[in-house]
Amino acid sequence: MSAETPAPRPDDVPHPPGVEGDVVVIGAGPAGLTAAYQLHKYGVPSTILEADDIVGGISRSPERDGWRFDIGGHRFFTKVKEVEDLWHEILPAEDFLLRPRKSRIFYDGKFFDYPLKASNALKNLGPVEAVRCVASYGWARVRPPKDQTNYEGWLVARFGWRLYRTFFKTYTEKVWGVPVSSMPADWAAQRIKELSLGKAIVNALLPKRNQKDIASLIEEFQYPKYGPGMMWEVCRDKVEAQGSMVHMETRVTKIRHTDGFAVEVTATHPDGTSSTHPAGHVISSMPISQLLLAMDPPPPADVMAAADGLAYRDFLTIALVVPDDDIPWTDNWIYVHDPKVEVGRIQNFGSWSPYLVKEGRNVLGLEYFVFEGDRMWTSTDEDLVEQGKRELAALNLVEPSRVEKGYVVRMPKAYPTYDEHYQDNVKVLRRWLERHAPNVHPVGRNGMFRYNNQDHSMFTAMLTVENIVTGAGHDVWEVNVEEEYHETLSETSTAEATPSSTGTGRDAPVLARVDIERARSDRGVDDRG
Repeated sequence: MSAETPAPRPDDVPHPPGVEGDVVVIGAGPAGLTAAYQLHKYGVPSTILEADDIVGGISRSPERDGWRFDIGGHRFFTKVKEVEDLWHEILPAEDFLLRPRKSRIFYDGKFFDYPLKASNALKNLGPVEAVRCVASYGWARVRPPKDQTNYEGWLVARFGWRLYRTFFKTYTEKVWGVPVSSMPADWAAQRIKELSLGKAIVNALLPKRNQKDIASLIEEFQYPKYGPGMMWEVCRDKVEAQGSMVHMETRVTKIRHTDGFAVEVTATHPDGTSSTHPAGHVISSMPISQLLLAMDPPPPADVMAAADGLAYRDFLTIALVVPDDDIPWTDNWIYVHDPKVEVGRIQNFGSWSPYLVKEGRNVLGLEYFVFEGDRMWTSTDEDLVEQGKRELAALNLVEPSRVEKGYVVRMPKAYPTYDEHYQDNVKVLRRWLERHAPNVHPVGRNGMFRYNNQDHSMFTAMLTVENIVTGAGHDVWEVNVEEEYHETLSETSTAEATPSSTGTGRDAPVLARVDIERARSDRGVDDRG
């Protein structure tokens, strides 16, 4: 394929009324492949351009030497019926496992129930520390922090300093990379609602029938037997079989627009060549900041500044192969609150599915929340594997000599990071697209800069396809599926899963930009140029 030559087009299938020109889908993750799959229900093929060498986005299942990993852990649970139906349309029932839900906090060599239960927490802390924690709580009730507008003050007022430092501070700072004291209290109230140590103790003593304000967590979930990526590998095969074309390692570099519409997408390939793809519609799950920076001619300076103003948190997994007998716990993952190690969570892949691992062996996935370009991100795989071994030993979980093999998976732009300007920045990008390229349709987590789950990403793509083909007029930006919605058993209808656009799609704090920049600098990230 020579430079800037027209690319092969999907099979010449007549388009229904309302769909003029070819449809180009950017990204082969849950949103992009869902869009391509749904388009075929209307007889519309598409060209899918994926920058990576694997489908699934963050819902991928990378494979190394026959081991398969789940990046971040993906429970297949939703109350959006359309999404659930689509999962089972793509994969047959025999490819799903029903797995028990179990995740706990690991601290000081002990496992603590998650969500926290007062009786379990105080028992594991031991009588002396338990008394200290209760006394700390009592003191916080008498002398609460003066400033409860931040997450730290809000938590201390409800749990006391000792429990706050044990169960909230360290893990939260690992995830977001900024001090808890700089996070807003309204995020805490959204996540923890009216829970306090006092209420937790009362609920621990009351019969369960009296605990009406405590929502039950789901006890089991569906899971593709070869991991979440199995869903998207099969979906890719199905859209290709119906006439769509999926181009891997194809990075979009330019989206040409003219007369108020996008007309062409240019992408580069590993060999340095590029291809052009005519476009009547573009469905984009690439980061919306990169989408706007790829527009040709470029948007004005204020729009480019808004695109540059969006920040992301990146993700890294160190997967270590160990004898199965060395992992006596059956949790899907454990949260690591110990401040002496950098690991934030540890996945137990054998507990997700026995098909991810091999006979007599298991794989632990040590998860780190990082910034692309920081010390950990730029370390060699060999050094990271050694760090993983040291941290397992420091936690007294696995001896380094028992680790038989190690692998590293890096996931850039895993989570959008919200700062005080992000809503305004996203609004600027949306408004520019609506005026200058209304046939470009952002979908999914990075495409919309929304910290959401897999089913939210799929649902935005499903509604976008209806808009393109039938003119349905859905406001895709209204789609919102909260974190609690995924974890609890309270009844929720599809209509309730699409509240106002002020929701984030999933709980995430709004951080001060200066704190994000300081955290990146502290991690050795040079943002100059």
